[in-house]
Amino acid sequence: MLEDILKKVENGLMSAEEAERELATFENLGFAKVDHHRKKRQGFPEVIFGEGKTPSQILDISRAILAKNENILVTRVDKEKAEIIKKELPFFTYHEIAQLLFYKTIEETVPMKGYIAIVCAGTSDMRVAEEAALTAEAFGVEVRRFYDVGVAGIHRLLANIEEIQKATVSVVIAGMEGALPSVVGGLVSHPIIAVPTSIGYGANFQGLSALLTMLNSCASGISVVNIDNGFGGAYNAVTIHRIANQQI
Repeated sequence: MLEDILKKVENGLMSAEEAERELATFENLGFAKVDHHRKKRQGFPEVIFGEGKTPSQILDISRAILAKNENILVTRVDKEKAEIIKKELPFFTYHEIAQLLFYKTIEETVPMKGYIAIVCAGTSDMRVAEEAALTAEAFGVEVRRFYDVGVAGIHRLLANIEEIQKATVSVVIAGMEGALPSVVGGLVSHPIIAVPTSIGYGANFQGLSALLTMLNSCASGISVVNIDNGFGGAYNAVTIHRIANQQI
């Protein structure tokens, strides 16, 4: 890319100012600095965290990313905000449960082998689970969902355990007391990313009890992300999956 730009400048096909814009690692929008260099550094383009941003801000950032022909993923977007955004950029797909907007401009050139297991304790945890599942799919990874398999009915997990065991990595989501990652951790040989959710009664402390349970798990191979952070869990899982596919 650098050589192509320099040749265009040398041959008079591109001005120095245009070359500077092409080579810039970020684009300053005033209210945000869009990191166009992130995919080169980390393998994934910048993802937009929608919570706290106005529809106008999300639209401007999305257009900047789109201009670089990159996939666009926007997390934590409520339905009202999504409808405003889709009026301007109708090609976006909105997933209401996950509160996520996505548009794919390019496909993965080399399909990855295997899959990530998204293991969800209860139906009430599905928002976080779907954020994880759709994030992983947006990054080009096959996902298999195992929902409502919490410890209150352990037979539901065991009925699916053989397929879960064949995954490259599992993202395990649970609220209440957060015990599911420990159970799965004792049954599989691959890494587990545990995601506590804020689902639970008063002493759950908005997910703190689940977080502490996961951090204190006696099962080996478990890493824990923040409360309700399905995106973060999926991001870590996809990184592991790519290493397993030797794409990093």
